[in-house]
Amino acid sequence: MKKFILVIVLGLALLYFGFAQTQTIRTMQYNLLYHTEQTVYGCNQTTNNLTVKDNALRTIIDYVVPDVLVVNEIGSNVSYANRIVNNVLNTNGRNGYLHCPLTNYSGGSIANMLFYNSAKLAYHSHFYIATVNRDINGYKMYYLTPNLAQGDTIFTTFILAHLKAGTGSENEQKRYSQVAQLMSKLESLGEYGNYCLSGDFNLYGASENAYQHLIHYPNSLYKFYDPINMEGEWNSNYSYRSIHTQSTHSDDNDCASAGGLDDRFDFILVSSPVFYGSRKVSCIPESYHAVGNDGNHFNKSINYPANQDVPSTVADALYNMSDHLPVIMDLAIDVSPVSIPTLADFDVSVINPIRNNLQINILPSNEEDMLIELYSLEGKLLMRSQQRVSSDGEYLEFDFPYASGFYILKISDNKNNCVIRKIVK
Repeated sequence: MKKFILVIVLGLALLYFGFAQTQTIRTMQYNLLYHTEQTVYGCNQTTNNLTVKDNALRTIIDYVVPDVLVVNEIGSNVSYANRIVNNVLNTNGRNGYLHCPLTNYSGGSIANMLFYNSAKLAYHSHFYIATVNRDINGYKMYYLTPNLAQGDTIFTTFILAHLKAGTGSENEQKRYSQVAQLMSKLESLGEYGNYCLSGDFNLYGASENAYQHLIHYPNSLYKFYDPINMEGEWNSNYSYRSIHTQSTHSDDNDCASAGGLDDRFDFILVSSPVFYGSRKVSCIPESYHAVGNDGNHFNKSINYPANQDVPSTVADALYNMSDHLPVIMDLAIDVSPVSIPTLADFDVSVINPIRNNLQINILPSNEEDMLIELYSLEGKLLMRSQQRVSSDGEYLEFDFPYASGFYILKISDNKNNCVIRKIVK
């Protein structure tokens, strides 16, 4: 009888999983280098012409095709955001790109902005933090899943930050202050969820307090993760040449910073749910890349010698557009049906996708003996463990030495009630 029940349960699970779907969105972080007509420092319409920049950015967008474009250093008048939508994004057969609301409560000539593909995403709400020199913006977006009508709303908040530039302890302290304001804001919102933090952080190394405050924040619910786990002292360090993002120019043109690629200023960091994929959005670390960085241009211009990462037209566009490289990363979106068949009244949560360990939280209504079983999609039993779980709940962790792919986790109480979860490594 037990065998019969298991077959039925697994059959239901396999039927469900047959309809499971994962889709992706591509995110791109880019410092646009004073995308404004206002003369700032040596940036003017001779050294930083907007028509030239439009053409260059269009070439880059044609190559990358991001679904989410988050930018720094766009002109603080909304006309510049409209210009990018009309002249760059919605061209060459593309349409449907929109931008979010612009804020500039900190004052100044440049701001942040998020552009998005409205065929995949919709704008929900936003927040801002007025910091010492420019706003930090948070844009809450939701994915347009087929199951929206059933209440399956997958939210991701994209946070845009442009931290204080410059060396020395005073500038480092200002960067830390901006980060501290952000983390306090996130705690005050009380929304533990999917966050992607992007921007030009102007950090010279991981030892800076600003970076440490992000990665090792005391409240672990809100700390951020580096998807590629490349913590180090990045400035002018040959060992990190493959992740440097600034500068695309070896020579000074009075606007773009010179010296060639030698700094990791531009980042995409993610919250725990995105890092582990526990709330339907997961980062794909293998997709994280500074576009145009082939590892061969340390202290050199991005387009000379010949770039091995992108076509020459794109390398030239990267050079002409900005003194920063864009950073891209794909996010996997689980658009499976809203709920998985559940035959029990106890709660189960699983860190998903799995990396090296299977991590499970079980919360029963009463103290229970729980049977934990792991199956392949073919129905082969891979693991079985009996656990006593208190009514306060239990965190369990198991080694997961199995190959990448999909698996079925079945958790049963002593009355043969069970919960089934799809998991993926």
